Amino acid sequence: QVHLEESGGGSVQTGGSLRLACAASKYTGSGYCMGWFRQAPGKEREGVAFIDTGLRTTDYVDSVNGRFTVSQDKAKNTLYLQMNSLNPDDTGMYYCAAARALYSCGVATPPVAFGDWGQGTQVTVSS
Repeated sequence: QVHLEESGGGSVQTGGSLRLACAASKYTGSGYCMGWFRQAPGKEREGVAFIDTGLRTTDYVDSVNGRFTVSQDKAKNTLYLQMNSLNPDDTGMYYCAAARALYSCGVATPPVAFGDWGQGTQVTVSS
């Protein structure tokens, strides 16, 4: 089991940037699928960005492709999500999640496949 703790959320105006961080309690630098999800009020949880920490491959939902970048600092056991050109549709609670040794790691991987979740950090983008 991995304890995850997100930070870095906040309120920004349209066009602004934020960098979210997710600190893990143990080494996740290999053999994990790490993901960022978000949930807006009244909507289902949506997978946003993923990284396979063994293959070092990444995947993004179409709505954030080219604006968001997921990365991992193995030495710090920390996952990041750099978010640029934010717009009000990006508003929501952002969660990081970890799954061990998934066959497929990406947007098509459902939330139920992830066993470990952080408590979330709020991102609010105003127009």
